Amino acid sequence: MAASIREKQTVALKRMLNFNVPVVKSSTGEPVWKVLIYDRFGQDIISPLLSVKELRDMGVTLHLLLHSDRDAIPDVPAVYFVMPTEENVDRICQDLRTQLYESYYLNFISAISRSKLEDIASAALTANTVSHVSKVFDQYLNFITLEDDMFVLCNQNKDLVSYRALNRSDITDTEMETVMDTIVDSLFCFFVTLGAVPIIRCARGNAAEMVAVKLDKKLRENLRDARNSLFTGDNLGAGQFSFQRPLLVLVDRNIDLSTPLHHTWTYQALVHDVLDFHLNRVNLEEAPAVESSPSGARPKKKNKKSYDLTVADKFWQKHKGSPFPEVAESVQQELESYRTQEDEVKRLKTIMGLEGEDEGAISMISDNTAKLTSAVSSLPELLEKKRLIDLHTNVATAVLEHIKTRKLDVYFEYEEKLMSKSNLDKSLLDIISDPDAGTPEDKMRLFLIYYITSAQAPSEVDLEQYRKALEDAGCSLAPLNYIKQWKAFAKMASAPASYGIGAAKSKGLLSRVMNSGSQLVMEGVKNLVLKQQNLPVTRILDSLMEVKSNPETDDYRYFDPKMLRGNDSSVPRNKNPFQEAIVFVVGGGNYIEYQNLVDYIKTKQGKHILYGCTELFNATQFVKQLSQLGQK
Repeated sequence: MAASIREKQTVALKRMLNFNVPVVKSSTGEPVWKVLIYDRFGQDIISPLLSVKELRDMGVTLHLLLHSDRDAIPDVPAVYFVMPTEENVDRICQDLRTQLYESYYLNFISAISRSKLEDIASAALTANTVSHVSKVFDQYLNFITLEDDMFVLCNQNKDLVSYRALNRSDITDTEMETVMDTIVDSLFCFFVTLGAVPIIRCARGNAAEMVAVKLDKKLRENLRDARNSLFTGDNLGAGQFSFQRPLLVLVDRNIDLSTPLHHTWTYQALVHDVLDFHLNRVNLEEAPAVESSPSGARPKKKNKKSYDLTVADKFWQKHKGSPFPEVAESVQQELESYRTQEDEVKRLKTIMGLEGEDEGAISMISDNTAKLTSAVSSLPELLEKKRLIDLHTNVATAVLEHIKTRKLDVYFEYEEKLMSKSNLDKSLLDIISDPDAGTPEDKMRLFLIYYITSAQAPSEVDLEQYRKALEDAGCSLAPLNYIKQWKAFAKMASAPASYGIGAAKSKGLLSRVMNSGSQLVMEGVKNLVLKQQNLPVTRILDSLMEVKSNPETDDYRYFDPKMLRGNDSSVPRNKNPFQEAIVFVVGGGNYIEYQNLVDYIKTKQGKHILYGCTELFNATQFVKQLSQLGQK
């Protein structure tokens, strides 16, 4: 397979750190030493991809935030990697005026406007430092890659493009435009980095459609402008998509609200659900040792530890999609194999320590020298193995702690049954009323899934009973208020299936939810869990990627930015199945869907999928957004 998006973004960053010259592996010693100045956006893009050691190898001696107090380093070039915002541009102008560095390489994460460029130019003129500004580049890297096949748009300003922002009932048209422009700008950067122009499909009448229309327009304008097109020549040929264009499926979070609330059972998704896992780094609080503190002494402060779960971590790569019990078992096996290797090294040491006079020892030594040499050379590998084992023992223990105290296995099993419409072995009320089962939030999640997936909404009497039980368990009912509203509109919308074009213009909660393909949640519920349990997002992708006819997706709009005239048809020109696809969820995604897509594509030979979303939230963050929507 050709380069993944993670590799492409990494190559782009390395090229930038090399003063925008492609990195050549040369034997000549030292790299050029330089300072890297980034803002929070730049930091979030670089941190999952390049470690401090890799930055050091690229010649970066210092990496500093743009808005921190920085000392002048007059004889060093500085590489800037920042968003083209008003404050950042002002700060760069200030740096130029105070002549902090020898030369300036300005890289903007997404395209800078003409007027801001002029501001920088005039500042350089007045400070007489024009010759010091070596290069100004638009990098088009405004997205964060977390895996070879997963990216998320933003982290710093994720509230701007969150599910709540898209579904607020009081959002104005101009605010909606800003949200859409932010999403489209990042998606545009993504395709520039990928070096491919996609074919876009989306449902009608929801936020995803608005993104599709704008993205189509932006790609189209760029392709028309032949002199400055970003999709010509050297960028394109390098793409993994050189023969066939990828399919971009834009889906709206509203097609499936139960998955983001679902309790999960695979390693990566569990870590994200119950621990503080963010941009591939997990933060754990270590409980202090109990026996060491004398009675009456103040309890020691909890230690915070953070671990990076990256591509280099073989164990993580292998097991992040495995069910949790398997992971626990594998950690144990790894530990045992490590111990046998360690014992072997110890045994050799004792033999080597024998006195030299003994004839037998000398012959043994000559045999063992070879063994020892190989043992010594495998030491770094052993140490790395030990580090990974310790890391995953700690992480898995923390996850297990949550599973036990909150009975997450019970929740997982029960929700699976709800979502697949199987027979339930105990009543929902029992779980909600059981004081030992989970936190109030766990109960709320379970009830919301029940409410979303039930074909008939519970009667008022039942609902009152549930409400009381939930309140007794300490739940806030705000999320339920929103979901009730959402479900009522969704039900109305699923009756006249034919409309969606006329009413899609107004952007109030009502119209957006009514047209958001919500038949899926109502009628599509029966086949939610198939043999391999394809989630709705995976199902939609499957029918569009394989060009199958399916009532869910037959009405999806079709955009091809390369066609001279845009047409508003839902008739795909391309009848061949796609080899490459990008699924992008407008309104937030999660690791459960990502894992489901990964499992699905394993069964398809030679095909690739990328999963992207406006933000990556776990159920806690999603419930919080739902309650904010429900409080209004």
